[in-house]
Parts: sequence; structure tokens; C-alpha cells
Amino acid sequence: MTQRVELATVMDRLAVDEVVTDYAVAVDDGDWDAYRRLFTTDGRADYRSAGGIEGDAGSVAAWLAESMALFPMRQHLIVNRRVRFGLLEQDTGDTARVQADYVNPMRFEGDGAAPDFVCGGRYAFGLLRTYDGWRLREVVVQEKWRRLPERRPAPVAD
Repeated sequence: MTQRVELATVMDRLAVDEVVTDYAVAVDDGDWDAYRRLFTTDGRADYRSAGGIEGDAGSVAAWLAESMALFPMRQHLIVNRRVRFGLLEQDTGDTARVQADYVNPMRFEGDGAAPDFVCGGRYAFGLLRTYDGWRLREVVVQEKWRRLPERRPAPVAD
């Protein structure tokens, strides 16, 4: 590989990483317009393994807006990102696949400081280089675990 190709690959890695980070920030902040803009026009997301829906980015954003309203505090932590570039029409680097683990603490309404709900799993992101930069073509959530609030025993009557 030449230095020019290596530099281009590093720049693409940084750009792809930024899209993944922008995805997490959009969901955590409830910025559903930003969420939609991260996707290609035919982009899709699949949250079925986490009890959600699968569909085009607009439909999924509407579902997320409704379901995430239960959690005023959200914080995605996306780690262990593995990026692989692919070919489209024989031009190296037109596609990217990212596999990344996540932990997502969330809190229901209330004054508590600790999260009420925590889940974790793995994302599979499919990206496409467009004229406007890298965009998500596909997001698949594979939830592996979740911790729900502990049930408190009912008060005992005297």
C-alpha cells in the first residue's frame, strides 16, 4: 500500500467512526432529525432483538422518539469497533462494515441518580460512501443482555 492509500484509509476510518458516534449522540439526545440524516435514502434499522421494530430510518426514528421518551437519561457507550472496508463497482472503500459492542444505561423519570435499565449487545453497521460523505445503509442491534429495575417488595401492613 502506498502512503497516499494508507492516509485515505485512515481518513475513512475516522469518518466512519464519526458516523457511529453521531448515531449514538443522536439517539441519546433524542435528535431524530440528525438520526434520519445519518442514513442513506434507502437506509434501514433493525431493533427487533431488543423488542423493537425493523424498517426505514424515518419509521424507526418515529418509533424511537416514542419509546425513548420513557427514558430522559440515555447514554450509549459504543466500544470495540471493528471496521472493514469493501468494494462497490471496483472502487476500494465505497462500503464499510462496523461491528461494535454497546452498553446503554437509561433512567426512567424521577430523581434517582442510578440508571433503572441497562442493556448491552452488539451493533452491526453497514455504511456507504455517498457524495455527502459516509452514511448508514443498515443498523442491526443484537441485544445480548438487559438488567431491569429490581422489584421492591410491597409494604407490609401493620
